[in-house]
Amino acid sequence: MTIRLLVVDDDPLVRAGLALMLGGADDIEIVAEAADGAQAIDLAARHTPDVVLMDIRMPVMDGLAATEALRARPGGPDVVVLTTFHADEQVLRAMRAGAAGFVLKDTPPAEIVAAVRRVASGDPVLSPAVTRQLMTHAAGTAADVRGADAVRRLDTLAEREREVAVAVGQGRSNAEIASELYMSLPTVKTHVSRILAKLGLNNRVQIALLAHDAGLLDDDAHREH
Repeated sequence: MTIRLLVVDDDPLVRAGLALMLGGADDIEIVAEAADGAQAIDLAARHTPDVVLMDIRMPVMDGLAATEALRARPGGPDVVVLTTFHADEQVLRAMRAGAAGFVLKDTPPAEIVAAVRRVASGDPVLSPAVTRQLMTHAAGTAADVRGADAVRRLDTLAEREREVAVAVGQGRSNAEIASELYMSLPTVKTHVSRILAKLGLNNRVQIALLAHDAGLLDDDAHREH
């Protein structure tokens, strides 16, 4: 399968470098390049990319607003955020808006290519360690309001779905969840799909953020790996 990729960055040199690097992969096709979020939305409608590599800080429309708009569309592309900071409030907001993960701009080329491939195949690109870093950074930001809402939403899940949601929040893979909760892999995948549908979420990163907001990860922090 060829991955259709849209590259979005206001720096033409960065765009050219990313296009050169990513376009060299056999399974990635650069379908368009955009200099701001507004262009990204327009080009995404025209070229239907599978994945958008999205800078956050841009003129006209920033990457956060563009991510929210793209992810709100039915069948919208997956978004990988490009950033210069590990734990940035805007990165967190992009995750909440439905971005599937982020990569640092100084990430080695092979890892950026791998991140695009992972997202295209349905996997988030956040490691458990980075997820925890984001969670820590999130603490205290309108926490009470978000926490109450998260608890209310997670209360709509069945007990088994709730256990899977917590495991996702701990950064577990489907295989690890299957092993720890004594489920088959297809059952785990079904539970994850149901959680996403019930809660109106886009991806596993949003499940993790919701579990964190509800305070469900605190007791298990020492078991995370």
